[in-house]
Amino acid sequence: PVLLGCGSAQPGGCPALCECSEPAKTVKCVNRNLTAVPPDLPPYVRSLFITGNPLTHLPAGAFPAQRLPDLASLNLSGNHLRTVEAGALALPALRQLDLSGNALASFSPQALGEAGSPLEELALRGALRDHGVLLSLAALLQSGSLRNLSRLELADNGLLLLPAGMFAALPALRQLDLSNNSLVGLRNVSFQGLGQLQSLNLSDNSLGVLWNSTLAQFRSLPALRHIVLAHNTWVCDCAIEDLVAWLKESDQVEDKEALTCASPDKMLGKALLKINSSDLNCSVPIDLPSQLQTSYVFLGIVLALIGAIFLLVLYLNRKGIKKWMHNIRDACRDHMEGYHYRYEINADPRLTNLSSNSDV
Repeated sequence: PVLLGCGSAQPGGCPALCECSEPAKTVKCVNRNLTAVPPDLPPYVRSLFITGNPLTHLPAGAFPAQRLPDLASLNLSGNHLRTVEAGALALPALRQLDLSGNALASFSPQALGEAGSPLEELALRGALRDHGVLLSLAALLQSGSLRNLSRLELADNGLLLLPAGMFAALPALRQLDLSNNSLVGLRNVSFQGLGQLQSLNLSDNSLGVLWNSTLAQFRSLPALRHIVLAHNTWVCDCAIEDLVAWLKESDQVEDKEALTCASPDKMLGKALLKINSSDLNCSVPIDLPSQLQTSYVFLGIVLALIGAIFLLVLYLNRKGIKKWMHNIRDACRDHMEGYHYRYEINADPRLTNLSSNSDV
């Protein structure tokens, strides 16, 4: 323990199973089989590494703000964290937080406190496999308590879609990493208000096209100069024309020369920058909703015309129809009178006896 720099829990000392450097204001508790946060962390610590441990739970007050007033960088990556309770990370000087590589199952939107946090960098690589945790994170980001956040890393999480308005309350955000997920579209994602955004990584996803609404948002962000789109499943049909046009005119995409078609087969491997309108055969715009709307209107007109013709035929033949209806009425009346006569015979015992005698 002496060689490792570990000592007792005296002020300024080093917790057991940790390595401390007071001049560097750093404490490292790496791969030490810790199941809880050491309670005797030195108050001078500014950079704390608790990684590679079987740590599963961060309760409220896991890092006491009174004892750790200067803790600015906290790395909790590669543990077995499942639960992060409200107030567990409420530190007044915290600027950097890394929770990557943890299989989070519960993450309180108040984990960083209720009064806001000075946090500037948040890394959650591979920590958002649970959809409920993603929603909790979205609630935290939308609450406005992380208005100083400048870097957000959400890579390697298998994300299909992002909650609407997830980034709406992050005016200081400069770097956003969404790489190596399974994003299939960005239509519900708003980048409005991210006036400071400089870098956006969307590589290694399942994007087939970027629609005009998304491209318009990219154009409106003056600081956005580094967009990465490599290794997506671009579908090179008529819907990709706007994306191709934007790539040719914009200098925001740093890897645009490497973007290629993933489908259809006839376009497989073709560079997006080399696509022309003749390659897509889009001389006649394909707008399925408009076609359906036109079809419904035409069907309504045809049905109205048939109805009008039917009414006209009825009007022209009103006398014949009236005579026909009278004939049906007379036939029904005669038929009913016959039934009534038979009923009277069957109901009168004298007539019944007479009928029997006549049979004899």
